[in-house]
Amino acid sequence: MRKYKSALFLLMAGLLLVGCGEELPPPTPTQQPIVNSPAALPTPIVTAAETATPAITPQSSEATAVPVASPPEAATEEPAEPTAVPSSPVSSISLEPVLTAGLEKVTSITHAFDERLFVLEQVGLIRIVENGQLLDQPFLDITDRVGSFSSEQGLLGLAFHPDYATDGAIMAGQFFVNYTDYSGDTHISRFTVMPDDPYRADPRSEVEYLAQDQPYSNHNGGSLAFGPDGYLYAGLGDGGSANDPLLAGQDLSTLLGKVLRLDVDSAADAYTIPADNPFIDTPEARPEIWAYGLRNPWRFSFDRETGDFYIADVGQNTWEEINFQTAAGPGGENYGWRIMEGSHCFEADTCDQTGLTLPIFDYDHSQGCSVTGGYVYRGQMYPDLWGNYFVSDYCSGIIWRLFPQGNDWLADAILDTDHTISTFGEDVNGELYVANYWSGAIYRIVPAD
Repeated sequence: MRKYKSALFLLMAGLLLVGCGEELPPPTPTQQPIVNSPAALPTPIVTAAETATPAITPQSSEATAVPVASPPEAATEEPAEPTAVPSSPVSSISLEPVLTAGLEKVTSITHAFDERLFVLEQVGLIRIVENGQLLDQPFLDITDRVGSFSSEQGLLGLAFHPDYATDGAIMAGQFFVNYTDYSGDTHISRFTVMPDDPYRADPRSEVEYLAQDQPYSNHNGGSLAFGPDGYLYAGLGDGGSANDPLLAGQDLSTLLGKVLRLDVDSAADAYTIPADNPFIDTPEARPEIWAYGLRNPWRFSFDRETGDFYIADVGQNTWEEINFQTAAGPGGENYGWRIMEGSHCFEADTCDQTGLTLPIFDYDHSQGCSVTGGYVYRGQMYPDLWGNYFVSDYCSGIIWRLFPQGNDWLADAILDTDHTISTFGEDVNGELYVANYWSGAIYRIVPAD
């Protein structure tokens, strides 16, 4: 069914962006302390709120709104009403070229609540694609501080604040990035668009919200997304090397191997802890943690229709996986690493699976070597795709479709490509894209002819 490109496959496995195999480990380090900016983590403001979606506390009066020049072809932030056509599992798709040249080493694609696509290049650039054309001028250039010496380092995540395009809002014109520096450490920082030019952000406007020492060069995660609750979610890998030598995946005292949930609205230039984060009252646990037991989450997304959360986690030597959390879930899921790899005990015949949340889909390395998580289609152009979640493998180029059926999921390979798919993307209208890491080409997902 799949056609491995044998020589290319071996090359890509060696240079893998989100590597699943071992790197030659340096001497085992001690656990590094986590540095936050500002240095003192704000004291959590715990209220009586017990709902799954707490209200956002208003921004501190110390912050001021940034006037933002309106970009052309502005689109509504609200997704269109769902099609009346009942959703069903799609059996095949095609990829339609959007841009075939000009980009290098694409790591993410997103939107800023208008018709433009914002594309991350690993070296430290954010580029704009408008009307199918790549603009010459980068939206943001932070190559002076982004280190991408290893295949899993660089500029890895981008999320525009929900109020980015809202005139007069405190966070108008603000967006967040996740990158590794020249020492290989992770930074989650906020930047600001130029007040008189929606096509340029100010590289001098950086405000660091979180910094994390990275003991090895791989497994940096990098995904960023605002959830339907308005909080910022961030993915970090387990610290790297192979086989989780720090045992970070199951250690609640470190941010490594976790998905974090941060309130970036309740204080000026810092994050606070949402009152209903699951480990806020757990001794020795980091209160930022939303979910744990992850090895290297490479691309997560929220279903814009339901709020459900999909997390792709890159495996070690055998299994790649997709994890799932309903929108109503309270958080705190343990996805199993390194007790489990996928739905299988890791390097053991049996293991204690008590309290673990197993993936909704996994596949072995006969079908690929490094999962790239995608999105649920909620666009309006292709009703046949509605409600289908798409995921791919970086090495094999296979694209699968997942579709809920009762308490189970239908999972089928629906397209075998020659692409090195490093990321999916979603535009303001819910249309979906994939990027070829090596060629820099971007394609739109469309129904098969």
